[in-house]
This record gives sequence, C-alpha cells and structure tokens, in this order.
Amino acid sequence: MADDEKTEEPTPKKIEDARKEGNVPKSQDTSGVITLFIAILALLMLFPFMAQHMLKLFKYYFSLIGTPLDKLYMIDVAIVTMKEFLLIVLPLAVAVGLAGIISAVAQFGFLFTTKAIMPDFKKIDPIKGMANLFSMKKLIEGVKITLKSFTTLGVGFIFFFYFITELPTVALFGLADQLAWMRDKAIIIAFAMLLVIFVFAMIDIIIVRKQYFDGLKMSLQEIKDEMKNMDGDPQIKAKIRQIQMQASRKRMMAEVPNADVVVTNPTHYAVALKYEDGSSAPIVVAKGMDHVAQQIKKIARENDVIVYPNPPLARSLYAEVEIDQKIPSEMFQAVAEVLAYVHKMNRK
Repeated sequence: MADDEKTEEPTPKKIEDARKEGNVPKSQDTSGVITLFIAILALLMLFPFMAQHMLKLFKYYFSLIGTPLDKLYMIDVAIVTMKEFLLIVLPLAVAVGLAGIISAVAQFGFLFTTKAIMPDFKKIDPIKGMANLFSMKKLIEGVKITLKSFTTLGVGFIFFFYFITELPTVALFGLADQLAWMRDKAIIIAFAMLLVIFVFAMIDIIIVRKQYFDGLKMSLQEIKDEMKNMDGDPQIKAKIRQIQMQASRKRMMAEVPNADVVVTNPTHYAVALKYEDGSSAPIVVAKGMDHVAQQIKKIARENDVIVYPNPPLARSLYAEVEIDQKIPSEMFQAVAEVLAYVHKMNRK
C-alpha cells in the first residue's frame, strides 16, 4: 500500500508529459499584473500618438458640419473613421497581446500545444460541473478574489482621498495645469493599486506552483513503472543480451577451424590465433574460458588445428586482446615462438 501513496516528487518525464498536455503552472493573477503593467506603460508612451489621431478624427467630423451627406460620402466617412480608429486602438492592442505572451513565457517558458484546446466532453458533465462550482477550491478562489479586490480598491481610495484634499489649491490652477495634476495623480493611484496586485500575484504564483507540483506527485510504483518503460524490462534486456552473446559466440566458433593455433592454459583458457601473409601481427579470432575454452579446443582438434599449451601466454592473450584485434607488440616474441612451432609441425 505504501508504494501507492503519492509522496514522491514528479520526475522530469512526468513534468514534460504534463507540459505536452498543456498542463502547466499558470497564475492568472501574474498574467494579469504583467499585462496590466505593460498596458499602462504602452498607454503612457502611445498617448501623444493616440491623442493626435483622436484630434484629427474630431477635426474631420467638425469639417463635415453643413455638408450634405450622400451614400458615397458616408462610405468615405466610414473608411476614415475605421482607419483612424485602427491607428488609435491597434498599437495598444498589439502591446496587450505581446504582454500576454510575455507573461505566459515568463511563467513556464515557450509552449505550443493543441491538446489543451481539443474538445473534451467530460468537461461539460453537468454533475461534475455543479460539484466543481461548490467545491472548496472555488470557495478559496472566491475569498481570494474578494480579499484582493477590497485591498486594491482600499489602497486606491486612500490615495484618492488624500489627493482630494488638494482640490482647493488645484482649483486656482489653469486648465492645463489642472489636467497635468489629474494625469499625475491618476498615474500614482494606478501604480499604487498595481503594486498591491503585484504582491497578490507573487503570493498566487507560489500557491499555484505548489498546487501544480503536488498534483503531479507520484507513487513509488509509478516511478518504478516509468523507469521500466524508459529503460525497458530488465528481464527482456537480459534475454536480448543472452541472444546477442549466443550469436557472437556462434560466429566466434565458426572462425576456430580457420585459426593457425589455439593457445591454452591448458584447462581454463583457450585463445585461437590466425596469421595472414602480409599482416603486421596475428589476430585473435576466438577466445574463452572454462566450458567455452573446452569447446574451442574440441573444434580445433576436429579440424586439425594445433592446440599449443602455454599458460602465461594464454592468460595474457585472454585478458588483454579482444576478438578480431591484433596482438600487442610486447607479445610478438612469445607468439612468434608459438607460430614457429606450428610451422615446424605443419612441415612434418
């Protein structure tokens, strides 16, 4: 039962699979505060440009006073209005759109998946919908939104009430100075409220990430199953290695009849050597110990390959030279003596 308890942190593969499904730790509060912050900055930067086109549009409307309007003229008014409206709204809309992308990438990196928008009829189950509507999670969300709203509005009201006390003095200003004062105070109130929202957003992203990783926690059995799927079943892998070793041994035994000599321990080790004219050194074509060594010697005798006992050389060849490799230079002398013996026996 302990293996079924979800107490372990999610593995990188579990997190990556969740990302592919579109399941990522996204804080709506964080996205909102980033979007709002960039939107306010964009509005302040674009305001002269937007005001210029708004003024241009109003001048155009005033120029129409007293002009008879026909169908073609109305089409022209609509085109001018649409053009100026797009020039006013489009830059701000682009800035807000980019802000949404930036807020998402800042939280969980770049992610493109279509699984999150695929229709899922389980999500429109009315019974589950009612259960989710009155769940503890929804209650906590409601309390959090209420607290955040009242706190933000409260901070804004405090600043607003403080600025109201300056109105008797501001009433003595000119119209341009009054508008400038109003603009400056509006910016201060906006950023004060934005700061409060930012604090709530930081708290929210911590809570969202904790809930996200808690929701992905795995049991020990799930981790074992995942490792088995990634690395393969150990029994299957062992069976594959066994088959590979058998095939390799079969190919090795097929080379023994072509060897020039088999150097033996003589009981524990057997190494088959082959020397071809023009080669720089003999090659090990087969080697083995115990049962495999006995098989090599048996095949060698059946095919009239000389079996030469030399325990030190057999042990060295078995330990230091792999199959299909040439013998090292330090063994040339010892192997040359063996090949000389073989050549002498062949002549006889």
